[in-house]
Amino acid sequence: MRVDEDAMLLRMFVGQSDKVDGHPAHEAIVLKAREMGMPGATVLRGLLGFGRSSVLRRAEILSLSQDLPMVIEIVGSREKVERFVQALTEITQSCLITTEKVQVVRYGDEGSR
Repeated sequence: MRVDEDAMLLRMFVGQSDKVDGHPAHEAIVLKAREMGMPGATVLRGLLGFGRSSVLRRAEILSLSQDLPMVIEIVGSREKVERFVQALTEITQSCLITTEKVQVVRYGDEGSR
């Protein structure tokens, strides 16, 4: 991806206990992103949140069973993001998917890996 290139930010919201084919949904989504050649993916774990059910999920020290909110973010070209969204709707049962136009200012250093 070039610097100063218009791109799309894809953001997916899932629960920590959500599954895709028996695997954690956030993990399955990241693996699918890598398989489809997306530039990268980041998973963020929320401390507090609620979704469609309005059940409040929170991180608590004494809680053994947590279903915390998870956010997966991916930046890519419009074409790649649109293809990936189509794939997501086929593999996920329930997640919130949003996109927004972003401007890539920097994407790594030349020659670094």
